[in-house]
Amino acid sequence: PRVDLAVEFCGLQFEHPFMLSSAPPTATGEMIRRAFEMGWAGAVTKTLSMQPTANVRPRFAKLTFEDKRMVGFENIELVTDRPLEYWLPEIERTKKEYPDKILIASLMATMNASDWQTLARKVQEAGADAIELNVSCPHGMPERGMGAAIGQNPEYTARVTKWVKEVANVPVIVKLTPNVTDLPTIAKAAEKAGADALSGINTVFGFMGVDLETLEPKPSVDGRGAFGGCCGPMVKPIALRCVAQMAQSTKLPISGIGGITTWQDAAEFMMVGATTLQLCTAVMFNGYRIVKDLKVGLANYLARKGFSSVKDIIGLILPKLGPVENLDFTHRVVAKINEERCIRCGACYRSCRDAGYQAIELDEQGLPRVDEDKCDGCSLCFQVCPVWGCITMEKREKLPEPRVYQ
Repeated sequence: PRVDLAVEFCGLQFEHPFMLSSAPPTATGEMIRRAFEMGWAGAVTKTLSMQPTANVRPRFAKLTFEDKRMVGFENIELVTDRPLEYWLPEIERTKKEYPDKILIASLMATMNASDWQTLARKVQEAGADAIELNVSCPHGMPERGMGAAIGQNPEYTARVTKWVKEVANVPVIVKLTPNVTDLPTIAKAAEKAGADALSGINTVFGFMGVDLETLEPKPSVDGRGAFGGCCGPMVKPIALRCVAQMAQSTKLPISGIGGITTWQDAAEFMMVGATTLQLCTAVMFNGYRIVKDLKVGLANYLARKGFSSVKDIIGLILPKLGPVENLDFTHRVVAKINEERCIRCGACYRSCRDAGYQAIELDEQGLPRVDEDKCDGCSLCFQVCPVWGCITMEKREKLPEPRVYQ
């Protein structure tokens, strides 16, 4: 479709919004170049530091739904295991071979101005288009005074941002952590300190689980485990909330990260304020090739909805997002069941009886019937129904007062 997918992000021109995040898919220059060859618009290097860091083995674990589909992923991987002497020539080579692609260098250091500024100078001299400050990694690095140990503190975040901005002649992007109680405060601190853009989220601090057969944590490193960074589809709701909060609390452009797997996810992230989109877990499971499906799917969707440019949907639903107290408590909907689509599984009946308002009964043929006087419009039955279009929530007259029981 003739839809313009190009976006501008803090002065950088992207041919489309899709890029690789700082993660295993960008662990080497060769990998990034292969990704560019396959159509990715940009990439963020694996995080560079003053010293390379060794990793434990193994370091990944997954969460599946009914032991089939991967819905979550955890890693205890640290920053790059390659020194600056490797990365600087690789950045230079990659930019020479792919001058129209956007290459961003991810950096991490302790609360030391000299280290941050040294890293910033070196990567921009090598040709990096922008710098991303990793002040958000939740595992391994905070114990060393880096990563989330900085990004969870607005004062530290601002200080690091200022240090880098003093020497940077390329855009500076601050990557935020979701592992805070007040994300807007951190975002505002970065903006006030001079950040050109924000990215987020980094992984959610968690623990994937226990292997009940071996009685060891997941992942197990010689029988022992550690808390790590969770990502993949399961963190998408958290990431969407965070991106929306960043967009609502600052005027900075945002690169959205966190559970993006399909073009539908991409469209949602852009509608809550993201301009570019960074992927990792989906690439780890499916390879670089998914970028084609992402581009075609998003373009088809935009054309179907009548948009001529992807820029038209950035922040589209932000005006509709706010606190619960701003919602209309007199708005009423009730469940309606399409008898022709119903397969008589009883899921709606059980859920409404045991966790709802006992508004659904089964007739002699096992067909569910809704008592509208009892239906509270919570939509639980709609959520559990396995047949698309069988249950709909239909608007009724508004209640004069919010329903409460005395």
